[in-house]
Amino acid sequence: MISIQVQVAPHLVQNPSDELKENLEGIRENALEALTELRRVLGVLRSENPEGAPHAPQPTLDRLDSLVENVRSAGLSITTHSSGEPHPLSPGVELSAYRIIQEALSNAIRHAPGSEVRVEIVYKPSVLGVRVINTAPAKPAPPSPGAGHGLLGMRERAAMLGGGLAAGRIPDGGYEVTAHLPLQVSKDNA
Repeated sequence: MISIQVQVAPHLVQNPSDELKENLEGIRENALEALTELRRVLGVLRSENPEGAPHAPQPTLDRLDSLVENVRSAGLSITTHSSGEPHPLSPGVELSAYRIIQEALSNAIRHAPGSEVRVEIVYKPSVLGVRVINTAPAKPAPPSPGAGHGLLGMRERAAMLGGGLAAGRIPDGGYEVTAHLPLQVSKDNA
């Protein structure tokens, strides 16, 4: 929130000085660094198996097939599609893409039982696109025990990389999650 407010601040002042712009940019960079570090700490605290292998490597898109098989075994029909020329990704982009897909699939299992799901990965020179779409549920979803942190976590992962995430209902009653993850964080995207 601080980063966004600081980014907007120069537009609220008529003819902001270069010094003001420079100071606000410094605040913004510090806020983003703090957010990145907080995400690292939260990643450790939210680990799936804290008693297990604490130093196990984080998942990457190479493990997507295994994730898809797990989702299929939970009763969803799922397809994957990749376009563009795959190229090496930074560990942060790899982990964020995997976790966003994992959470979107988890939400589809919980909120859209029996739906059909499509996972799309688009490799571009400077951005990795991730899209998870599910159709309307084939049967009523069981009551949810409460609001989780899934969408918030996905948005934080995308924002940490200077990207964005959109999520919402689609006309057929399904749901769509779309993320754009820059491959290099620039000052304009940070």
